[in-house]
Amino acid sequence: MISKETTARLTGLVAASTQYCALAEQCSDYEREEWVKRMVLALPTLYIGIQSLSLEDVPTLDEGGYLAEYVDEDLYEKVRRSVAALLGEDDVYLETFEEDMKYSDTPIAATISEGIADIFQSVYNYVGVANDSDGDLLGDAFRELKESFESYWSQILCNTLRALNALLRQ
Repeated sequence: MISKETTARLTGLVAASTQYCALAEQCSDYEREEWVKRMVLALPTLYIGIQSLSLEDVPTLDEGGYLAEYVDEDLYEKVRRSVAALLGEDDVYLETFEEDMKYSDTPIAATISEGIADIFQSVYNYVGVANDSDGDLLGDAFRELKESFESYWSQILCNTLRALNALLRQ
């Protein structure tokens, strides 16, 4: 049985995820400064929402079944290209937390647009499963989201936020 507090947190996470996805997908509808301001607020909300829940808090059906994927390469590229177009030359930043940086004498570049698209892929899939399954597979979708967050894109989120914050402060 899932607690009321966990249900509320999951509901909040779905709302934050939906907001993030809309912001990423519709970035061309915004002026650059407004989009950056909104994204600087959306990313920490997403981070906190995921971090506030543990896998033990959220029961899964654990059938080992396949969860639908809603982001294909075309949608990923559309989001990435749209963000890159909005940010222009400011899309690129120097990455200091790259593992290979320890062994390199040259800076390693990253792009905000790719970070946004990487996060979008996992979060959009989570929202898609949450909406299409009427909540039945929410635990399973959260498990996939949390695992990909911890193993892959939590650092990307932090790095992207840092780069966006620098743009906001220019």
